[in-house]
Amino acid sequence: MEHGAPLWEFMGLTFNLANVLMITVASLIVFIIALLSTRKLAMKPTGMQNFFEWVMDFVKGIIKSNMDWKTGGAFHVLGITIIMYIFVSNMLGLPFSVVIKGDLWWKSPTADPTIALTLAIMIVGLTHFYGVRQKGFGGYLKGFKEPFAFMVPFKIIEEFSNTLTLGLRLYGNIYAGEILLSLLAGGLAMSGPGGWIGAIIPTLAWQGFSVFVGTIQAFIFTMLTMVYMAHKVSQDH
Repeated sequence: MEHGAPLWEFMGLTFNLANVLMITVASLIVFIIALLSTRKLAMKPTGMQNFFEWVMDFVKGIIKSNMDWKTGGAFHVLGITIIMYIFVSNMLGLPFSVVIKGDLWWKSPTADPTIALTLAIMIVGLTHFYGVRQKGFGGYLKGFKEPFAFMVPFKIIEEFSNTLTLGLRLYGNIYAGEILLSLLAGGLAMSGPGGWIGAIIPTLAWQGFSVFVGTIQAFIFTMLTMVYMAHKVSQDH
């Protein structure tokens, strides 16, 4: 179902207010989760602290599967932030959507290609930044010529393709899930009592599948972030 977007022009720039709203909401939720998880730290973690420590260990495992901890430990907080933020963002549009005067205000921010690709560009940009920081500019450029100098054009193309696939994979999966949910919800509204009852089961089933897909996409995005980071900062890549 097609909906418009609440756009606002300021100083020659056009802002999507729904994107601004959803980015802010996702950031606040992640901040609140982190705050509640670390507010009363205990030697024997329970509740939110236990959950947050599990996330920390999970991300640590992702990092250690791609590079040694001495190098990768510096990216632990980055990995935790990415997996939490993308997971929350993926979940926001699943329970419901809010349309006001034909404009879609409430959705998953990652269901917008601009946000998904911006996240991908930021991550790939960070890998280059840390690559230069860890190896020096000369060592960083040397990585593009390995194992052979003629590989340089292919390495440059690879960087662009990595950015596109990282962002579009996330966007495509989340957007497709929300579109199907909106179609099912629209069918519920127009099908009468019998159709409404019959559509409950497929709607709930797709909700559950979308939660699974959103979780997997948060994991994949974090995993690929650490893969790309390892290629830039590890001496054996």
